[in-house]
Amino acid sequence: MKISPTLPIWSIAAPIAGWIFLGGASFNFGGAYTILLVAGLLGSVLAAVYHAEVVAHRVGEPYGTLVLALAVTLIEVALIVSLMLAGGEETTGLARDTVFAAIMIILNGIVGICLLVGASHHKEQSFGLLGVSASLATLAAIAVLTLVLPNYTSSAVGPFYSPSQLAFIAVISLILYGTFVLVQTVRHRDYFLPEEAINDEDVHAAPPSNKIALVSGGLLLVCLGAVVLLAKSLAPTLETAVASVGAPKTLVGIIIAAVVLLPEGLAAVRAARANRLQTSLNLALGSALASIGLTIPAVAIVSLTTGWTLSLGLDIKSTVLLLLSFIVAAFSLGTGRTTVMQGTVHLVIFAVYLFTTIVP
Repeated sequence: MKISPTLPIWSIAAPIAGWIFLGGASFNFGGAYTILLVAGLLGSVLAAVYHAEVVAHRVGEPYGTLVLALAVTLIEVALIVSLMLAGGEETTGLARDTVFAAIMIILNGIVGICLLVGASHHKEQSFGLLGVSASLATLAAIAVLTLVLPNYTSSAVGPFYSPSQLAFIAVISLILYGTFVLVQTVRHRDYFLPEEAINDEDVHAAPPSNKIALVSGGLLLVCLGAVVLLAKSLAPTLETAVASVGAPKTLVGIIIAAVVLLPEGLAAVRAARANRLQTSLNLALGSALASIGLTIPAVAIVSLTTGWTLSLGLDIKSTVLLLLSFIVAAFSLGTGRTTVMQGTVHLVIFAVYLFTTIVP
């Protein structure tokens, strides 16, 4: 997708059409209208990727990848909080399920595809080891503290934190994520800067004007809002389809999380294919960090304010898959160079995650 000096009409029309289709969903036009909702969703996703790349090209790395990660995560957090407030105590496990799905999709699905696609085109790729190591260390710490440790504390019975523990973990999550952003953008920005690919025309093209970048930034938020709300609108249809094949309801959460992460995933794969694996990993790991680092504090505030007990601890099967994912990521991304082997391993773990979700 080549970045032009002016915004193409389709990148503006797609999110507008998505919002129009979303408004029409309230009139109950029937099952055939679902096709328009899906079309609006896909158009909004593609437009989001385009506008994210315009903004990224204007501000440069690593700020560009941070923009997309934060934009998607803030809308995702707003969606989770609104669903919790609407659903009451029955949705107290929603944040855990969504965050875990996002981590598995990013750490194994998106990263695996990026490594496989990149290595398929370039045989072997390299990236800055220091930046990726910092990302993985921070992600592993927040994930274990929020999704595993609640199963082993004794102040509250079950996979729960007591109110004081929950408040403490929420603060810790913000401190870890805030420190990571400081390191990524200020103190050690060079750790996250990619080596520019010689043959990548998009990298060497003149950056867009400030006006175009600002317009794209606004349209990016419009696109992401349409993606999240269209995914939510399609959820009942997904639930019916999932129930018809006898699969668990958790599969719906995975599908919705995958759709919400689709803009970041497509941008990451394009970067890997263009031999910019550092940018690709910045997008993927940064998105996972933003997802868990901002979602947990937000839902903790909801829980402490409403008095609902927030279920955070994963079951044993999910815990094993989470820890396996971090162990494999530490090995596969621990040398600064990757081949198709690493990509294949991550995708196999992702396939196991999906299969054991459908056939627990």
